[in-house]
Amino acid sequence: MQVVVQLPDEIAKEIGTDAQIPRRVVEAVALEGYRGGRLTGGQVAELLGFSRWQADEFLDAHGVKQPYAIEMLEEDRRTLAQLSDR
Repeated sequence: MQVVVQLPDEIAKEIGTDAQIPRRVVEAVALEGYRGGRLTGGQVAELLGFSRWQADEFLDAHGVKQPYAIEMLEEDRRTLAQLSDR
């Protein structure tokens, strides 16, 4: 889908150059979509053309806390236990 956005010139100048603005708008959509729970980390990666690890780094760099559910903690504990048994 292609979306056209009109920005006042003064605001556009604050966002970046003509070449930078489209990417910065897509990044803002990705960040807000993830913050609001509307996008997953995988969808952020797809939207930005990143690997999943790059998407995690992008989110971290922008101060977006990634969810860490109890299920994830339990999985990490099982993995750690398996690794310590070796």
